[in-house]
Amino acid sequence: MSKHSFQTEVNQLLDLMIHSLYSHREIFLRELISNASDALDKLKFLTVSDDGYKQIAFEPRVEINFDGADRKWLEISDSGIGMNDQDLVENLGTIAKSGTKNFVAKLTGDHKRDSNLIGQFGVGFYSAFMVADEISVISRKAGEEKAWKWSSDGKGEYAIEEASRETFGTTIRLALKDDAKEFANRWTLESTIKKYSNHIPFPIFLNYEQAEHDDKGNETGKTAKRDQIGAATALWKRAKSTIKPEEYQEFYHALSHDSGEPMATIHTHAEGAMEYTTLFFIPAKAPMDLFRADYEGGVKLYVKRVFITDKDKELLPVYLRFVRGVIDSEDLPLNVSREILQQNKILANIKSASVKKILAEITKLAADLEKFAAFSREFGRCVKEGLYQDYANREELLELVRYKSSAVEGFAGFADYKARMKPDQKAIYYISGANEAILRNSPLLESYKAQGIEVLIMDDEIDEFVLGQIADYKGLAIKAINRSGADEDLPQTQSEDAMKAAEPAQEKVKKALGEAVKDVKVSKRLGESAAYLVIDENDPTAQMQQTFKLMGMDNLPEVKPILELNPTHKIIEKIGSLEDESLIADISFILLDQAQLSAGLTIKNPADFGERLSRILERAI
Repeated sequence: MSKHSFQTEVNQLLDLMIHSLYSHREIFLRELISNASDALDKLKFLTVSDDGYKQIAFEPRVEINFDGADRKWLEISDSGIGMNDQDLVENLGTIAKSGTKNFVAKLTGDHKRDSNLIGQFGVGFYSAFMVADEISVISRKAGEEKAWKWSSDGKGEYAIEEASRETFGTTIRLALKDDAKEFANRWTLESTIKKYSNHIPFPIFLNYEQAEHDDKGNETGKTAKRDQIGAATALWKRAKSTIKPEEYQEFYHALSHDSGEPMATIHTHAEGAMEYTTLFFIPAKAPMDLFRADYEGGVKLYVKRVFITDKDKELLPVYLRFVRGVIDSEDLPLNVSREILQQNKILANIKSASVKKILAEITKLAADLEKFAAFSREFGRCVKEGLYQDYANREELLELVRYKSSAVEGFAGFADYKARMKPDQKAIYYISGANEAILRNSPLLESYKAQGIEVLIMDDEIDEFVLGQIADYKGLAIKAINRSGADEDLPQTQSEDAMKAAEPAQEKVKKALGEAVKDVKVSKRLGESAAYLVIDENDPTAQMQQTFKLMGMDNLPEVKPILELNPTHKIIEKIGSLEDESLIADISFILLDQAQLSAGLTIKNPADFGERLSRILERAI
């Protein structure tokens, strides 16, 4: 037996990796199975490319054994290339094969920061020390007769000695810690393997003893069992022409836990400067957690068919969080950095290309009006989020957002709206608020309907935030009709004489309302209603104010509305001739409260409203 000491730098790396790098201990199994798969890959290549290995009977497999009685140990074996004593020193005695001292010199003592530096070193094997007091590795290199044993407790030294193994390959035996005995359990092992390594391209077998019982439930003995756990295939790596629609659906069900069929499937294999495969699904129904702050990402990341993470929300932009699927890269490093997925150029490029593929597929869906209406109902709000999150793809997203309309049933896009515009129309008009029914019955719509001008109905609380970022659509301004100034480019429907005649009423109402409003104006666009509220073009609407409050912004200054008066309405005409200031005040405040109710808002003082209404009714009787 020969004793060896780990380098001081290696001990520092071990401590960092074991105590701060991994957040879930079960991934040690992923690391060891991944290493076994690499060993099988190497031997597979040699058996077809090297004459010295072609006579070897290559029977790839990974075998898992464990101590089911006392739960003291766990073994992972493979029939791969194997290692001799020199390989054990090089592969297990040294974590970083080069530049270790330079790397350690950069360590700061901040585990979180240091873990971001460790990704370049292949130390996945040592993650097993999170669950093991001691590790022994018995390996025999393919084509050689001798086997060797490597052993260590991870505390500074390792030993290498000659051993025996009937066939080539490697067996890793873990002496489990007292708090890690769960990993000598059939169900824990099976679920962990399926979660992390189900798409390793070699069969994974779990060996265990199954108890037998008589008809009274008494145990009569145990039978040795050997179950294949890994699927030994990765569906996304297969050519699309070989995959049946039902296979895609079955994979989608397993991936998403959704019993329905996906709305769209996007399968891409890229080669060239980067090699990667993506398989994405657009669900037919929105996931239940879609609008929760703690939503779970729907995309899994693999590297060379080895599961890396399904928790990273940066694999796709947040607004595409409804997409389910897989990204499998051949170029990302397969080492400890897979637990802490870092921002890197390769993944950024994959992400960018994936977004374009997904948006292209959604654009195809738009050709089917019924299907796209269903998509918009489920995910339209997410697409709107993209308008302020994803500047690079804003033009594509502008073609995909849909809104309700005053002119057509269902949904309308900006392109649809533009195609229906009147020849002399200068802008795209919309009205925003919290209630579709109230918006559709808004007095402000009256003059637009009378002139045959379409108005988009925006009843989603996110709409105003989004349109604050979007000034126009292909040169057309996008204007809210419930803001002052939106009527400037509309044909004037009220005569100059009528507007002039309404000025006395305007002055009296403005004086009566005082600080309750920002201004009182004579409107040129109202039809049958006496008055309506609008907001100054620089102020947040009532809906936006409410959203701010829900976000905890309680100290915002009060935003006062602007009251627009219809100069040809009988009430406004009569106010102009009144001299009783108390009566003018009652009418003015009733008009203001009525306008608030018409806009779907609550009046500030219902008691005052009731008293004023009673006084007006008394005069009318």
